[in-house]
Amino acid sequence: MTALAAPVRPHLTRWLLRLHRPALYVWPALVLLSTTLLLLLHGPLLDAAAEGWRQYDACGFTPRCDYDQSAILRYKDWYNYATLAMAAVPFLTAAWAGGALLGKELESGTAQLAWAQSSTPVRWLAVRLAVPAAAVTAGTGLLVWLHHLAWTASRGRIDTAKTWYDIWTFHTNGPTLVALSLAGLAAGALMGLMWRRTLPALGVALLLTASIWGTAQRLAPHLWPTAARRGSSEFGAPAGSWQVSASQQGHQWYVTYHPYSHYWPVQLTTTALVLAVTALLALACFLVLRRLTGKAAVR
Repeated sequence: MTALAAPVRPHLTRWLLRLHRPALYVWPALVLLSTTLLLLLHGPLLDAAAEGWRQYDACGFTPRCDYDQSAILRYKDWYNYATLAMAAVPFLTAAWAGGALLGKELESGTAQLAWAQSSTPVRWLAVRLAVPAAAVTAGTGLLVWLHHLAWTASRGRIDTAKTWYDIWTFHTNGPTLVALSLAGLAAGALMGLMWRRTLPALGVALLLTASIWGTAQRLAPHLWPTAARRGSSEFGAPAGSWQVSASQQGHQWYVTYHPYSHYWPVQLTTTALVLAVTALLALACFLVLRRLTGKAAVR
């Protein structure tokens, strides 16, 4: 037992970082690569694509037009790659938390050893939630800021720039992605505690995170009061607006929508909703832990 106890004597945070060293290397590397790509999308890639669109627009109705199509397509592709990579962060976080962070430790007995030798279960779990949460918040927050800068710079310069309410752009452009990533962490942790096996916890954590993402997307346009107008078409929202609903009233259509000025209210209310769900998931983690360990959880 003395030989087994040696590794768990260091401070809980240091032991956590040592135990999950691969994640300690992979996460900063992913943030660095994404940061580099987003800076390119804000600079050289954007400038080249904007020049290509200027050339194309200057052609008018000329049958043959010489413009830099490759620069336009390159910007579009790399923007999509960066956006989808960021959108995957909540799922990567959930898979890691459910599989490696808690599921594997409980399955292998590492967690039980820590409880017996160096910490209470509550402290053990608190560190495993707090330290990754800080890393995820810092890294994802930086990427969201850079993505928003790149997207804002493309407005008016790239004819095919994504709308602000595009499902992927909306979440990667604001704090909802940070909240969803934290929700993925809490969901993974909860599944790890409930299943106590790596693969089942990983799989169910991904499903739970997907359901949180889908629910947030479905509810987002209804969390803030919409604007409305009547017209002859069911697609009567002003250009650049997020149309929410359309219903026919006599010979006219009644359309509700969010103008671009609602961007931050919708972002912040959606973020608040997801953070509330995250808090409930974190609370559930401690309740499940108490059920597993009984009085030992609070010693």
